Amino acid sequence: MASWSVIGSGVVGLCVATLLAEQGESLEVIIGNEASASHWAGGMLAPFCEGESAPEQVINLGQCAASWWSQRIKGVVHKGTLVVVSPRDTSELTRFARVTCGYQWVDPSDLEPELAGRFVRGLFFPSEAHLDPRDALLQLQTRLKEGGVAFHTGKPNGVIIDCRGIYATDHQPELRAVRGEMLILECNDLHFTRPIRLLHPRFPCYLVPRAGGRFMLGSTMVESNDASPISARAVMELLSAAWAIHPALVEARILESGTGLRPAYRHNMPEVRYRDGVFYLNGMYRHGFLLSPAMAQQLIQLLSQESEHAN
Repeated sequence: MASWSVIGSGVVGLCVATLLAEQGESLEVIIGNEASASHWAGGMLAPFCEGESAPEQVINLGQCAASWWSQRIKGVVHKGTLVVVSPRDTSELTRFARVTCGYQWVDPSDLEPELAGRFVRGLFFPSEAHLDPRDALLQLQTRLKEGGVAFHTGKPNGVIIDCRGIYATDHQPELRAVRGEMLILECNDLHFTRPIRLLHPRFPCYLVPRAGGRFMLGSTMVESNDASPISARAVMELLSAAWAIHPALVEARILESGTGLRPAYRHNMPEVRYRDGVFYLNGMYRHGFLLSPAMAQQLIQLLSQESEHAN
């Protein structure tokens, strides 16, 4: 019988399960029927860029993410993040530089030649990285299964660790949903090697390269628990932003569109909680792949302390 029952197989649950397994703990993972927000994530490991609007704690916790993922999966790309802005919005780049750190001023075409003539200046964050979220989670799951961890949809057999994201509102009503919308594009005419963030006063977006000429294009954050398909307006705004990065993206094929509901607490920071015999790790907001490794480690430390007290 498993000692621990991790409920949820998104990025939070699998990071927790991975650390438990690495410590030799007996565990199981309970798979929910709901779609995880992790499926729609961008996969950017960009703590310094997030410093634009996130508290300093996000920067500090997120700096271990690229190393954590690289030690456990293949496919983490360590080529930094490029931040650009349309010529008419240059004040946005100055503002972004003022509220972030860890960057270099660059000519964007020096890093991405296909941007030649489109942007005069940019910010390059060299220590940042990115990954393909779906592939990353599949690798973690495969690793756990090969190590003997059971994945099932039945009842938990051990102490519960609830990592269900927005679906944990039945026990954590203080969680709120933040809707994100994205497109998967295929454009074999472009060969960007790193995430590109386009700053805009109203509609900033990011373009994340993936294998096979595919790109994840995302932007929107709406305070809503609406999980319905992406709106036509959001598609138009995303494609308009894509055109601003490079006109070739307008000819890209839309392979997929999707929406995800990100779980967030009032202060937009994740928390480890313990209530009525159940451990909770939730509230990742838009930082699932960036903060899950560090927050999972905090949870493991709490479990160890509780075990010591029990003995």
